[in-house]
Amino acid sequence: MGLVVAIGLTLFTACGVDTPASSPSSPAPPGTTTVFTTLPQPSPTTSTPPSSSAPPPPSTQQPKTGKVVVLDPGHNGGNSGKPGEINRQVPAGRGKTKPCNTTGTSTNSGYSEHAFTWDVSQRISQALTAKGIRVVLTRQNDTGVGPCVDERAAIGNDAQADAVVSIHADGSNSAGAHGFHVAYSAPPLNAQQGEPSMKLATALRDGLRAGGFPTSTYLGSNGLAPRADLGGLNLSTRPAALVECGNMRNAAEAAAMASEEGRQQYAAVIAKAIEDYLAGA
Repeated sequence: MGLVVAIGLTLFTACGVDTPASSPSSPAPPGTTTVFTTLPQPSPTTSTPPSSSAPPPPSTQQPKTGKVVVLDPGHNGGNSGKPGEINRQVPAGRGKTKPCNTTGTSTNSGYSEHAFTWDVSQRISQALTAKGIRVVLTRQNDTGVGPCVDERAAIGNDAQADAVVSIHADGSNSAGAHGFHVAYSAPPLNAQQGEPSMKLATALRDGLRAGGFPTSTYLGSNGLAPRADLGGLNLSTRPAALVECGNMRNAAEAAAMASEEGRQQYAAVIAKAIEDYLAGA
């Protein structure tokens, strides 16, 4: 049975809009290098050739599917220490700019969104890689700064990703606010933001709901949220969606996100939803 989440009573602060430190340092110089990584693929197993009288041992390595998934763990652990860098304005699509990145939110007990998104993304990466899917991450650790939202979008575009999934968690203080929602760019700015992104968002929504997670009570409709203000989605030329896994200010959801069991459940259902999408793409 899926994860059971109780409804708690918790003013609305959307994911990633927590105010960074009040004394910004000087802006980062142009040309800041984005650091990202491809999750290592399993090495082929080597063994002594079997004798003709015995069957060969079963292979433990899944064949490569040729599919590429870019996972974007929201925020980063070093963002709060570099306000000048994360506050500088960058392109956000639709002729607008916005801050490079934000610090993200946290549970009331202090468990950070950036730590949650990093952990869950690692677990999703492992699950997909085990199925022969190549995974690219937009950041390689939880101690760095950025990358900026436009750089994150470029990573997915450059990888020619079959799917780009950004992992986040929300921080709403609205009374009773709980549940997940999946955002996608709307109205679409290119063909991949149209039907492909809508299918990806729907697959993620269906997977989370089937896994026992409730849809959002305060944002979007039926677990889906069309957005025109998210730079990473606006600038994507690949099928892309952003998952707000739940509300970190809701006691029950905060407890699930802070637990290893809860993070594994999130990762398992999101990985399965991505596989389902790729199978039908």
